[in-house]
Amino acid sequence: MKLKKFGTRLLAGASMSGAMLLLVSCIPSNTVDFLYVTSNQQTPGQINVYEVNSESGQLYELADSPYPSGGINPVYEVASSNGKYLYVANHDDNTVVMFAIGTDGKLYPLQTTTTPGTEPVALAINASGTALYVLDYYAPAGTGQPSYTDLNPGPGAVIVYSINPNTGDLSQQPLANGNANYWNVQCFPSNLTVTPDGNHLYVSNPNSVVVTTAPPVTGTVPQLPAVCQSAGGVPDPGSVSEFTVNSTSGSGGVQSVTGLTEVSGSPMSAGTGSAPTGIAADTDNGEIYVTDSALNRVDAYAIQSDGSLALTTTLPTGNMPMGATVAGKAGSPGSFLYVSNYNDGSISSYSLNAGAPTPLGTANSQTSGPLCMILDPQLGRYLFVADYIGGKVGGDFVDPTTGSLTANKFSPYPTQGQPTCVAAIGHAGDANGLQ
Repeated sequence: MKLKKFGTRLLAGASMSGAMLLLVSCIPSNTVDFLYVTSNQQTPGQINVYEVNSESGQLYELADSPYPSGGINPVYEVASSNGKYLYVANHDDNTVVMFAIGTDGKLYPLQTTTTPGTEPVALAINASGTALYVLDYYAPAGTGQPSYTDLNPGPGAVIVYSINPNTGDLSQQPLANGNANYWNVQCFPSNLTVTPDGNHLYVSNPNSVVVTTAPPVTGTVPQLPAVCQSAGGVPDPGSVSEFTVNSTSGSGGVQSVTGLTEVSGSPMSAGTGSAPTGIAADTDNGEIYVTDSALNRVDAYAIQSDGSLALTTTLPTGNMPMGATVAGKAGSPGSFLYVSNYNDGSISSYSLNAGAPTPLGTANSQTSGPLCMILDPQLGRYLFVADYIGGKVGGDFVDPTTGSLTANKFSPYPTQGQPTCVAAIGHAGDANGLQ
């Protein structure tokens, strides 16, 4: 089964008792990472948790997995860089749930936050772990106006929360943007990424509806709002919204985010007929890669000094590219770009060893509807992809020299639902003191 493209919507994502703190974990010595897979088939949603074997990449599900996601239809998730916290976006009830992660990979829900807009579809976190960026499919409506929904569509929004570095909690209120608490983007936004240095944020806006994990509530496709049409009623092309992150540097270089400033000329058009979906930042802060689900391509953009983007190259992908992830620093040996192709179950690979992407080929992902992807953070050796259509998780070994992909042992791996996204942490020991 392949999902029909309607015009083209990516909707990709308690308390702890004292007894929990005293439980003893028994993690195999060859566990290198923990993998978290959100699934939206059940109500409430679920999070499947796996140990990653360091020698084979094989996944072993925890005995008491899956865990409740704390909401309905979890479509996206991110983990903090220190491996202590997991944040999950529940699309259908407009919530973000923060979990503490135990030393054995188990999850403990600690906080639920309701976003100002509706239908959160993606999350990003800065490297300092001090700011969480939430992408709402629909922005908050104006005072006295009805909320934006599939029945009354409007523009999207980025919401920024401060994170308490000691507890992982999100701030009670989002950061202010004048009298508002969000920054507008264009229509039907799909994903966002923050550069590794934390200085820039980018959002992909299809400006058309790409259906994957959450069909329109009415059964019909929302009409493009007037705000994303020209004066003559012509739909705007897909675009990328560009922001500079306003921040200060504290002790040890820890970034304290105070807000966003939209770059002059933003949003940047991605061209006629485009529908930008996946977006990923290079590890050297120099490039942004954007997949286009309508034109079956990936665009590489160089980040300019003012945060604006300049197109450097466009390369073909498989059918309906959705996710993108980067391995290593562009221009260095062992650096690669991977793109998941939703409609043909494949992964396209590109070398970044010379800086600009060079196609390496397209391989079977062992999945039928690949979406979100991640490289294991501890070794950077294994690539995992959420298979929404097949209800599985695909796993591949990444050859560090050639970038080629080889199926991990027993891949693909079963889940208890329909996977929407993946996140991972390295198994580094006593992250929270939770067992």
